Amino acid sequence: MPLLKRKPFCLIEKPEELNPNELVFQIRFTKEIFRSYNEYLKRINLYRKSVWTCEVTGKGNFTYEEALASEEKAFKKTQKIPTKYVAPVLHDIQFSMLNLKDLVNSIASKFQGPLNEGDEVYGKKDGRLHPCKIIEVVEVADRKQYEVEWLGDDQKMSGNASLNGDELKVKIPPFSKCALKSFIKDSTYRSIPWVLHNHLSKKYGISTTPPEDMKSNISLQNGLVVCSSRKRKRSAKVASEKGIIVYVRRNKLSSLLTGKSADGVNEHSEDQSIKYPVDDLLVQPTVEDRLLTERPSPCRDFNVPMECVGDLLMVWDFCTSFGRLLNLSPFSLEDFENSLCYKDSTPILVVESCSSLLRLLVKDNSKFAMVVENRKRRPKITQLTWIEYLSDFLETISAAEISSHISTIKRGHYALLDIHIKLAIFRELVTHALETETAKERLDEYIEERQALSATRRDEALDEGRKRREERERRKIEAARKGVKEEHKVKYGEGARNGISDAIVLYQSNNSSGNSENEGDSTGKKNAKKRKLQITTFEDVNNPSKRDIHKLMKNEIKESIEMKSAKERKEFLEREIEKRFIRTSPLGKDRNHSRYWFFRRDGRIFVENSEYTRWGYYQTTEELDALIGSMNTKGERERALKKQLEKFYNNICSQLQTRSSEAVQRDEMEEALVRRSTRVRAPPRENATHLFLKYVNKWKDI
Repeated sequence: MPLLKRKPFCLIEKPEELNPNELVFQIRFTKEIFRSYNEYLKRINLYRKSVWTCEVTGKGNFTYEEALASEEKAFKKTQKIPTKYVAPVLHDIQFSMLNLKDLVNSIASKFQGPLNEGDEVYGKKDGRLHPCKIIEVVEVADRKQYEVEWLGDDQKMSGNASLNGDELKVKIPPFSKCALKSFIKDSTYRSIPWVLHNHLSKKYGISTTPPEDMKSNISLQNGLVVCSSRKRKRSAKVASEKGIIVYVRRNKLSSLLTGKSADGVNEHSEDQSIKYPVDDLLVQPTVEDRLLTERPSPCRDFNVPMECVGDLLMVWDFCTSFGRLLNLSPFSLEDFENSLCYKDSTPILVVESCSSLLRLLVKDNSKFAMVVENRKRRPKITQLTWIEYLSDFLETISAAEISSHISTIKRGHYALLDIHIKLAIFRELVTHALETETAKERLDEYIEERQALSATRRDEALDEGRKRREERERRKIEAARKGVKEEHKVKYGEGARNGISDAIVLYQSNNSSGNSENEGDSTGKKNAKKRKLQITTFEDVNNPSKRDIHKLMKNEIKESIEMKSAKERKEFLEREIEKRFIRTSPLGKDRNHSRYWFFRRDGRIFVENSEYTRWGYYQTTEELDALIGSMNTKGERERALKKQLEKFYNNICSQLQTRSSEAVQRDEMEEALVRRSTRVRAPPRENATHLFLKYVNKWKDI
């Protein structure tokens, strides 16, 4: 049976008192039966994880089914060894200190020689090999001679002869060395000393007690043989003498962290059998983990309720990312949050956001547009008419959560609605806006443009690589020419200098002419290709294919960046790709499956827990550095997350610095207002905490 964490795993017993008509859940490959679907799902998910070990071979990182298949395959391999040889081979394997190659050779030679009395071999007779049996071994002058009797086809004796060892040939061995090597690997769970699996030791009556001379070097844990700390220390020394420095580094690291010397016993030595990265929840704490920094606690200071933060971020990210499509100038997340929480009146920011989304929906041939047309609303959505359009939209979608609040909105009391109702309205507006034809067409354009920009960036990288290779080749040729010149100078003296110089000049001129011809040919080919593309473009201008459009866009991009330097071209392509926004994806997940988000226009790193119920954020570079330093790269998720954080590190830091400078300016404004006398204090709308009330939509379509 497969092992879990190298320990036996017990299957669930069959439930008691099962009715014949009772509906149950059964796992196909283990035949386990469950009454509860949750228990069945939990167990099947465990079986699908790559945490199982084959009991026969000791190989890991299998799913349960893969481990079962590995065990079945290993049992088939052991059948290649004839049954009568299995017991003696296992006796030789148990507690052997030889390496695999020497062990295979020693066992194979045991079954192939030396020749003894009674062995059946082949002997030379009349120039041919015939079966015979050794009767007696005679030593004559430090050489062995073998008295043999010839065997007929019916295994009967038919005469005697005296032969030398060279005239005898051992019969074909009962098994090959490859089969023996596979048999040794499949029959043991550790090497040097080689130790058999318990079921094989019991089956063939082989002792599992280590020999007396090994008891000081090995010990038993949970019934399995393991090396003692003294042997591990000695092997580390040998490894260091051979130049394998990884063990020395670990000893040095342990001595630094624990205060022990490199020759001291390391109680927290890392399991060498684990190959990282693995699933984060399977990573065991080690001494090296002390170098990781403590993960800072994210700030959870939100003005909106915690369950509304996800909708808040989604709506704000859509409105700011697709501002050109909506004709809505960008605004900060804090301003949007404060606008939703403001109760005195409906801020202009909220009015413009709703109006922009409603204008996009009216342009589309949807059910809402037909309702607006039938009711003969005013043609423009303004600060006076946006309530009417919003009420029509909410009546059209018939959302149960919002329908009871339509009367409040019609009376002009939108600001008095709860936060979750306001965000629910925005969520519906964004959802329907994404389904409009205008939004789909814009996304298709962005996708095509991003593909063309990415292809151009890829071509730039290939060109840079080609130029580097050509530069290396040029330097090699120059070095070779210089070496030849020096060699001729030493060999023929100063008189040969002119001849050598003339030869080099002639060689360079030939190369330059050849290069110019090649360049002319390549330029001609490029021009012909360009003319062909132009002809194709003119012919198919009325019905261009998607591939032709992609090529045209790619050529236009190359022409626009042709005069720029390599660094400027790279930065330009990165900026243009970032402008073509498609969607915001999380940077990754940590050990506990919490998701980390980075939004382009905010700068903070937002954290969402695995249940999607709690949010937090990091807002300083110190917290970002501590977060990166706390990632354990032995886990798959945190390794990928750390890579993404390091990739966007400069961008995140610049955004955080801009954000901190803006916060300092707001604090200074608040302090200045406090210092003023009450007689000359600024009106409430000029207060720093109410700056969101000054929002103006600069991209509004007039």
